[in-house]
This record gives sequence, structure tokens and C-alpha cells, in this order.
Amino acid sequence: MSRPDAPERRPKVLVCDDNDMVRAALTEVVRAQHDLDLAGSAADADESIRLAIAERPHVVVLDVRLPGGGRYAAQEIIRAVPGVRILVFSAYGDLGPRAEMAAAGVSGYLVKGITNAQLLAEIRTWGAEALAPGAPEGTADTVGQAGRP
Repeated sequence: MSRPDAPERRPKVLVCDDNDMVRAALTEVVRAQHDLDLAGSAADADESIRLAIAERPHVVVLDVRLPGGGRYAAQEIIRAVPGVRILVFSAYGDLGPRAEMAAAGVSGYLVKGITNAQLLAEIRTWGAEALAPGAPEGTADTVGQAGRP
């Protein structure tokens, strides 16, 4: 339980997808949540990295096939923002992209087509983990678990 005089910290979320419609929809879904803060949105790897460094999000929702490289963006964001959680949101559910992103150190992997409620539940889970007192820096080793790489 938080102290009454302490402001409640809400997870900051950065949305990164090259598809304008997907990015806009995800941005609006996050923005509509009273318990999440939108850190911004990006359309390519370089913009994703730049915004992550500037905004210090707790969770980054990242497309695998981001122009400039989804794996590259994930690795650079993890390196630059200790404790960040990368949640891959991809159209590709096969083992290749999952293994590639797991090797990059992502926290979770979701296939597009899930409900907004499922996506938000994952964002909230990873956001809470990132905000937890004493949370380790970096990402969790959860390969093979539900919703995980």
C-alpha cells in the first residue's frame, strides 16, 4: 500500500510500430487507460531508441519487423534504459522471430490479433514488475512461459 502523500507511479509505455494504423490504435488504447502513461510512439528503430532514451519508459511495445531492426532496437533500448521491459507485439508467431527476440533480451512476445484486454494485461504486468521496489535491472528470464518469448 502506498503512502497517502506519495504520488502513485504509473508505468510509462512507449509504442513502436511502423504501421501507422496499428501505431495509432495502440497509442489510443494506452492513452485511454487511467493507470498507464503514454511515453510516445515511434515508427522505426532509430526513433524508438531516441524516444526510449529521452522518455525512460517502463514498457516498450515493439514490432519485430520495425524498419532499422526490431532486434537492434530492443538491444539498444535495453542497454540504454536499465530495467525497461520490452514487449514484442508481432504478426509473426513462429519460432524464428521468437528466438531472435528472446536472444535480444525481450520480456514478452505477443502475436497480433489478441484482444486489447490481453495486451493491456501484459503491459500492466511488465509495468508493475519494472516499478516494483528492488526490481532487478534488465529483463526477466521467462522464455517459454505463456506470453513470454
